Amino acid sequence: MLDTSQPLYLGIDFGTSGCRIALIDDNGLNHGLYKASLLPSTGGSNRAEQNPLDWWHTLKTLIDKLDIGLKQRIKAIAVDGTSSSLLLADKLGNPLTPCLMYNDQRALSEAQSIISSSHAIPSAAKGPSSALAKLLYLEKQDIKEPFYALHQADWISNKLAGKFGYSDSNNCLKLGYDPQTQCWPEEVIRLIDQPSCLPKVVSPSNVISHIDPAISDAWSLPKETLIIAGMTDSIAASFAAGAKHPGDAVTSLGSTLVVKVVSTKAVSSDEYGIYSHPYNGNWLVGGASNTGGAALLKHFNLEQIKQLSQTIDPEHETGLDYYPLPAVGERFPFSDSAKKSKTLPRPDSDAEYFQALLEGISNIEKLAYERLTELGATPVKRIISIGGGSNNTAWQNIRERRLQSPMSAPLYQEAACGSALLAREGYSKYRKLS
Repeated sequence: MLDTSQPLYLGIDFGTSGCRIALIDDNGLNHGLYKASLLPSTGGSNRAEQNPLDWWHTLKTLIDKLDIGLKQRIKAIAVDGTSSSLLLADKLGNPLTPCLMYNDQRALSEAQSIISSSHAIPSAAKGPSSALAKLLYLEKQDIKEPFYALHQADWISNKLAGKFGYSDSNNCLKLGYDPQTQCWPEEVIRLIDQPSCLPKVVSPSNVISHIDPAISDAWSLPKETLIIAGMTDSIAASFAAGAKHPGDAVTSLGSTLVVKVVSTKAVSSDEYGIYSHPYNGNWLVGGASNTGGAALLKHFNLEQIKQLSQTIDPEHETGLDYYPLPAVGERFPFSDSAKKSKTLPRPDSDAEYFQALLEGISNIEKLAYERLTELGATPVKRIISIGGGSNNTAWQNIRERRLQSPMSAPLYQEAACGSALLAREGYSKYRKLS
């Protein structure tokens, strides 16, 4: 029987196409996962915009689905959102621009100016999709009134708190914040016309404020509910997966292959696009290859992948040395914009060919973790698998043989659960300090 007196912690996850909320109790029991779609990004070409007011409407729709008994037990809320998605808002939080989403790459000249200005700019803040490049672009819109630069998660959490101009060290990484010195570097401040727009950085799991009384009344949430500083969606996913200790690694097997490892040492590399997020007193060091599910779908559709996965024999290796890519170019574990996909020679058997592709992606995963270790990250002790490919048993068997590392199932699959766990941690810290 469920204990209806236990406190609950609400995690809110905003992705590109949807919003999810999750409720976790003190024992980690999930009391519900609710989700709703978002309107797709607009803009076309290299542009991707969303209206923040659509996020707010969608979130309210989800909160309205919660039973009043669940709502009244909520003690803290944390929000995660897509990394490097940025908007400008006035001092009352009203959006002055659309949100330029994580995959918006219109800020080409701004990205070049960042690279030209100083080699000391953090690697995560470089490139046209970085939040810093987007801020420089948005500053050219000739906005007369004072404003804040806010990420997707910032705007939601700030609106819940009724206080604007707050962010967290994970979201601010691509805006140029230096988590090691815990400040905005002078090189970044000099680039910005109005440095006062930069948010105050609060460490993830620390309190921003109590909930705005008006939101508390309108949404039937307790007035003592704490709003906790959140994180990016990918960090929330790692948190949800259960990566806690140095050597815990998370492999995301989605359209691309993303690897992260909890490390005692921060690692960064412009060449490989590697950077480190503060993470529970350590660092979460990550890199992303272009290989992954998109490379498989160049050769087989989803139904064929499902069928072939049941026929291959992971115990007998094909001996084929593939490097599957969906298109020309690789970023990690090799930085080579001209690297071509290698998927030949092709055996007659579809099953053998499919297995060789899986072996090739597993080899890339192995090389990726070796590269992180080579650059100074803590060596991998165990790997937690998330993403669509993590459910493929045959692929997991291949990966275990290739990487010679224990594979673990995630504690939770949803990033919203990671934010709920962060809210629980923040509430616990607050109680100890009170």
